[in-house]
Amino acid sequence: MTEPNIIDGKAFAARLRARIAECVAALQQSHGLTPGLAVILVGEDPASNVYVRNKAKQTVACGMRSVEHRLPHDVLQADLLSLIAELNADGAVHGILVQLPLPGQIDEQAVMDAIDPQKDVDGFHVINAGRLAVGAAALVPCTPLGCLMMLRDRLGDLSGLAAVIVGRSNIVGKPMAALLLAANCTVTMAHSRTRDLPGVCRRADILVAAVGRSEMIRGDWIKPGAAVIDVGINRVPGTEPGKTRLVGDVAFEEAVQVAGAITPVPGGVGPMTIAVLLRNTLIAACRQAGVAEPDL
Repeated sequence: MTEPNIIDGKAFAARLRARIAECVAALQQSHGLTPGLAVILVGEDPASNVYVRNKAKQTVACGMRSVEHRLPHDVLQADLLSLIAELNADGAVHGILVQLPLPGQIDEQAVMDAIDPQKDVDGFHVINAGRLAVGAAALVPCTPLGCLMMLRDRLGDLSGLAAVIVGRSNIVGKPMAALLLAANCTVTMAHSRTRDLPGVCRRADILVAAVGRSEMIRGDWIKPGAAVIDVGINRVPGTEPGKTRLVGDVAFEEAVQVAGAITPVPGGVGPMTIAVLLRNTLIAACRQAGVAEPDL
């Protein structure tokens, strides 16, 4: 990724993890406090297994304590909620993450709501969502916060820029809008039913694609020089029989010719999600201990 307009999320995430590790070491030295992250995985989904393994590896590499709880696919919701209650009460656990998706017998929202908001490092609890919406201090969903960090790193002050978000999910679209509003952008929320979606996208200085449709955003939808953040991760057939490849929600080869800055897939937003999860765990530990939190 040598092109000057490529935003290298992998390199940015590595720098963030290095800063987090320094802060964790300082926290241990000054207060004897080691942030702890508990991850709950239900079932044996291969992709989730890989993701959880990577989280644990990076958590330990940053000097934090990693705890994994693996539950069978047919676990009762009551048993899962009981485990969450135990982790809520555990002073050595500062962050709790339940890997999604969950099996059909479990109500995902009930599980998210059972996590102590102070330990909700995914930022999905309704209290954290509400605090973010009104501009109060909150634990913020990892992917949108990672996107904002990369935008600020590349563009500096975002005040006055026109931002268009394609996608309105509670996990990415809505919190992304709140973050960009707080950064003084003029924000438009768009989605698959927006009239003249290409025209709306062409007005954007910042375009965030989080709609979950492979290569939906074409190159001629992009304002020349705009910053494009591609949140999509879509698996499509590869060039060889039986092989697949990952693409985003943006037609990258077209968009890279037009955008002033753009995240690739893979190697863009994805690596930032785990790095920001570790950042949130550190912040949560500081807040729970009444310790001044680092500026990350």
